[in-house]
Amino acid sequence: MNITQKIIKNHLISGEMKAGEKIAIKIDQTLTQDATGTMAYLQFEALGVQKVQTELSVSYIDHNMLQNGFMNADDHAFLQSIAKKHGIYLSKPGNGICHQVHLERFGIPGKTLVGSDSHTPTGGGLGMLAMGVGGLDAALSMAGQPFYLNMPKVVEVRLTGSLKPFVSAKDVILELLRRVTVKGGVGKVMEFTGPGIETLTVPERATITNMGAEIGATTSIFPSDEITRQFMAIQERDEQWVAVQADSDAVYDDLIEIDLSTLDTMIAQPHMPDQVVKVKEIEGKEVNQVVVGSCTNSSYKDISTLAQMLKGKKVHENISMGLLPGSKQVLRKLVQTGELDSILDAGVRILETSCGACIGMGFSPGTDAVTLRTFNRNFLGRTGTKSAQAYLCSPEVAVAAALEGKITDPRDLGLDTPVYDVNTTFTIDDSLILAPDEDGSNVEIKRGPNIKPLPLNEGISGKIEGTVVLKVEDDITTDHIMPAGAKILPLRSNVPEISKHVFEVIDPAFPERAKAAGTGIIIGGENYGQGSSREHAALAPMYLGVRAKLVKSFARIHLANLVNFGILPLTFVNPADYDSIDQDDKLAVDLSDIESGQVTVTNQTKGSSFKADHPLSQREIEIVLAGGALGYVKKQTVTA
Repeated sequence: MNITQKIIKNHLISGEMKAGEKIAIKIDQTLTQDATGTMAYLQFEALGVQKVQTELSVSYIDHNMLQNGFMNADDHAFLQSIAKKHGIYLSKPGNGICHQVHLERFGIPGKTLVGSDSHTPTGGGLGMLAMGVGGLDAALSMAGQPFYLNMPKVVEVRLTGSLKPFVSAKDVILELLRRVTVKGGVGKVMEFTGPGIETLTVPERATITNMGAEIGATTSIFPSDEITRQFMAIQERDEQWVAVQADSDAVYDDLIEIDLSTLDTMIAQPHMPDQVVKVKEIEGKEVNQVVVGSCTNSSYKDISTLAQMLKGKKVHENISMGLLPGSKQVLRKLVQTGELDSILDAGVRILETSCGACIGMGFSPGTDAVTLRTFNRNFLGRTGTKSAQAYLCSPEVAVAAALEGKITDPRDLGLDTPVYDVNTTFTIDDSLILAPDEDGSNVEIKRGPNIKPLPLNEGISGKIEGTVVLKVEDDITTDHIMPAGAKILPLRSNVPEISKHVFEVIDPAFPERAKAAGTGIIIGGENYGQGSSREHAALAPMYLGVRAKLVKSFARIHLANLVNFGILPLTFVNPADYDSIDQDDKLAVDLSDIESGQVTVTNQTKGSSFKADHPLSQREIEIVLAGGALGYVKKQTVTA
C-alpha cells in the first residue's frame, strides 16, 4: 500500500477503498482560521455538541488582522470565548499563520487533519493526510461526525536529483502546475517519493504540499522519515514522531517524474497559478512591489534566504517590499540571529505574522502595478487592486526583483548561495496559544453586533424552477464568487451584508438581480469553484436564492460546500448544452428521478430539454433535499 491508502485504511469508517467510491473516515485534528472560523463555530453551536470530539482542534486568528473598526476585534473575542467553552485551543493574533504554526506545534505524522482553509494540505509536509474543507465540514468533524469524500486516485510524484543553487521548492510545485494545470489534481492525492525527497527539508516539503491545492488535489503528502523526526525534535516534539512510509511494492494510479537537478527558476504569470514560465523568458519586466511570506513561503528557511541575499544591499528605489513572517517563532529567530537587521537595513517593511497581503488585507499594489509575491494564488483582484498584475515566485526570485527593480534570474546576480542549518534551534514559546477550560460550562460567549444568526436553507421537493441569474466561463474561482479583502472579509459572520458582494469582481449587479429572481440558477464552465475553501461562496449565493448550479465540472471543496448548504450541483452530460443557455433563461429541473444519477432540465424560454448529471451519493441527495447538512445531521441525531 502507499502512504495515502495506509492512513485512510487506519481511519476508515465506511465505504470501499476504490478510486471514486464514497468513503467516510475518522478525523483526528481540525483547524480553523478567523475568516472561516466564526461561521464554522456558529454551525458547531447549532449542532448542540458541548465539547469537540477530536483529538485536537485549534482555532487560529491570522486573516482578519487589520481590525479596522469593531468587527474584526469582536470576531476575535467571539472565537476566544467559544474556544475556551468547547474544548478548542486558540492561537491568538500575532502567533502566526495557521499552517506554519500547525506544522511547528501540532502536526503529527499519520494523523488525519481537516481545516477550513484550502491550504491545510501544508500538513502533508509532515506526513499527515491533511485536507482543506468548508467550515461546516470542519464543524461536523469537531462534533465527531465522519468526514465523507471520494476515495482519491493516488499519483506518485517521483523526485530524483537535487535542486541547484537559487532553485527552490517553489519551483518544484510551479513546474508541477505547469505540467498538469489547475485542473490536473482533481480527485487525486499527490504522493511524493524517490531519492530526491531526502534532499528536501520539512519547510520545503510543506511549500510543495501547500500549493498542491492549486492543482485541485484532494491533498499532497510526503513520507515521515528521519528528516521529519529531526524537524519535530527541534520543535521539542520528537516523542510524537512516527515513521510513515509506503510499502516497497506500493501501487499508484499514475506516475509523474521530476528531476530536481534539471529545474529552472520559474514564475507564474497573471492571473492563474498554472500560467508558469521560466524566469528567463520574461526577465527585464519592470516591477513595482515585492512581498515575501504567506503560508507558502514564510518559514525561517525562506526568510533566512531572503536575509542572506539582502545583506549589505538596498531594495531598488522603485520597489516597495514587504515581509510577512510565518510565525512568532520565525520572527524571534530572525531577531536572535541578527538577520532581521539585514532585512530592515535593506529597506523592507515588516508586516504582521499573518496572511495579510495574500488575501488583499493590506499592502495592496498601486494602479496597474506589477507585484511579485511568494504566495500561492494570483487570481484577478485578489491583491485588492483589480488592475494589478500579480506574479508568483520563490523568495530567491522575489529578492532578485527587489534588488534590480525588474524580473531577474537570481543566478545572474553573482551572490553567494544561501545556506541553511537543518539543526538550527528555536525558542519554544506557546504563550499565545490558549488552552480551553476543562469544564467550560460557565464561559459566556461574546457576540458583537456584526455576528448575525446562521441563515438556513429550505428543503427541495419535486422541481426547481428558476432564472439563470448568471452564466460564466471556465476556471471561476471562489475569489470571483465571494471576494475577500479589507472591505469584505470583516463581514464573514454577517451573511446578509456579505451577500451584497457576491460575484462583485464579475458582475456588481448580481446580488440585486438574484434577489429579484427569487429562485436562481447559475451556469458555469470547467473547474467551477476552484481556489479557497471559503464556504461563503456557497452560503451567500444560497442566501440570495440560488438553488442550483449547472456547470461542466466542479472543484472538490466548492462541490462539498454546495451540498452542505442545499444547493443542487449539476453537470452537463453534453457540453454543447452549455451553449444553448443564456442568462435570464427560465429553467425547470425535474427531481423526480434524481436517484438515477440524472435529472431532466427544461429550458422553458427556449422550449428545449436535456439531461444533466449529478455527482451525489444517496446520503448527499438526502442532504440537498433537506436543505443542507445542518438540518440533515440534526434530523439524523434526533432519529437515532
